[in-house]
Amino acid sequence: MSDDAEQQADEIEVLKSIYEGDENFKQVNATTYQYKYIDGEKSFVLEIIWGPTYPTEKPSFNLEIFYNQNLLPSVKDKILSILDTEAEQWVGCAMTYTLFECLKERVTEILSQQTEEAVVARVEKMAITEQTESKKPEKKEQLSKSQKRRAWDRAEVGRAGEKPRGWDWVDIVKHLSQAPHIPS
Repeated sequence: MSDDAEQQADEIEVLKSIYEGDENFKQVNATTYQYKYIDGEKSFVLEIIWGPTYPTEKPSFNLEIFYNQNLLPSVKDKILSILDTEAEQWVGCAMTYTLFECLKERVTEILSQQTEEAVVARVEKMAITEQTESKKPEKKEQLSKSQKRRAWDRAEVGRAGEKPRGWDWVDIVKHLSQAPHIPS
């Protein structure tokens, strides 16, 4: 068993014992861990993924989780820069706990940039963009004469399948004008 694998196994035990009962901590698999940060109404989830040579090399950080869809890009960039700076100091050592705690101490500062107005404006901008991209000119249906005639005939039939009253009545004036004139 390599030195990195031994250190990973030790760190897994430590993380499980430290975060036992913490609802915000989640072990996705043997090399992926998530922590949910909450500051009032605002929150985000950080995912740390260990590579095969962790802790000799830095882990990767993932904020592109569905839960973080409304997180502003500037806030994501700030989180990633804080994590990258902190991880540089701890290369070669178990650092997952340290990284989680580093963000925990600065969560208020980080999420202060996450204003509701900016989120609403970003969501509205995305919705407008999607609407303009999806709008295609509506194509009118072109019907032939026979199709129009059939549609007209169907429209004259009532809801119960009955034709309107008097549909087969003969035009009385026309009928009388065609009748032979009988002298009185």
